[in-house]
Amino acid sequence: MQATLHQLKVFEATARHGSFTRAAEELYITQPTVSSQIKQLSKTVGLPLFEQIGKRLYLTEAGQELLVTCQDIFRRLDNFAMKVADIKGTKQGRLRLAVITTAKYFIPRLLGEFIQKYPGIEVSLKVTNHEQIRHRMQNNEDDLYIVSEPPEEIDLNYQPFLDNPLVVIARRDHPLAGKSNVPITALNNEAFIMREKGSGTRLAVQNLFHRHYVDVRVRLELGSNEAIKQAIAGGMGISVLSQHTLVSEGARSELAILDIDEFPIKRRWYVANLAGKQLSVITQTFLDYLTAVTKNMPPPFAEEFSIAKSPAEVV
Repeated sequence: MQATLHQLKVFEATARHGSFTRAAEELYITQPTVSSQIKQLSKTVGLPLFEQIGKRLYLTEAGQELLVTCQDIFRRLDNFAMKVADIKGTKQGRLRLAVITTAKYFIPRLLGEFIQKYPGIEVSLKVTNHEQIRHRMQNNEDDLYIVSEPPEEIDLNYQPFLDNPLVVIARRDHPLAGKSNVPITALNNEAFIMREKGSGTRLAVQNLFHRHYVDVRVRLELGSNEAIKQAIAGGMGISVLSQHTLVSEGARSELAILDIDEFPIKRRWYVANLAGKQLSVITQTFLDYLTAVTKNMPPPFAEEFSIAKSPAEVV
């Protein structure tokens, strides 16, 4: 098949966006040029690559097969460029990283140090929830994924690299703040702020409450850790969040960690990639870096949030 690399790039961008216009914008070419390149490529293949329903483009069976081929070609070319740079003694290339929401409290800092060490590496970071991470894994959209619970239904290689304790967070003037060894049943009928459906934190909390027959009053469901912290500070209720979310709060925060039996829920962060996928030089470089810098990283316990401190002490 005598297709040009440029035609394949135009096709891949169009397939990804489902739009000639958006593909043209990404590639800095005109929409008629995109349309012309797709027509030529379809003629070369001998089958239509798209079908249009309304204003949306959809891949045909031939188009779907070609997209998989294009993605493989581009990954191989990228990996070749990375290997050439590595042979020259430099690290150059692109790292595509997808992380769950809570990881945004520490991953950007690690990435900043990584980029300073390897200025030739460009990082694309996507922050989303577990449900969207699964979708991205199924579509092979990234090089690495950072999750708190690797999905069992997807064939992955993964390894733990950092603790991720989940703790009960309340406002500093909550009646249970400052008390020690509070039984988990004390949470019965508490006004509770729950993470959105599809959240790994929500699933862990629901499983624990179910095992101990704890029934809270879910007042709000929010998809943002920051929004949950603001709701707690506003007196809307208590919640369970990763302790990493408190690292940036500061000594005069309105929030406190409650000392509740069965907490913290012990979880870990995992770095994962699709099984059978060849890791690029850049991906392996980041994996080695991540393992090294987190090996002796202390738990995410800021002194001002030590469990069992009374509100008066957290100043």
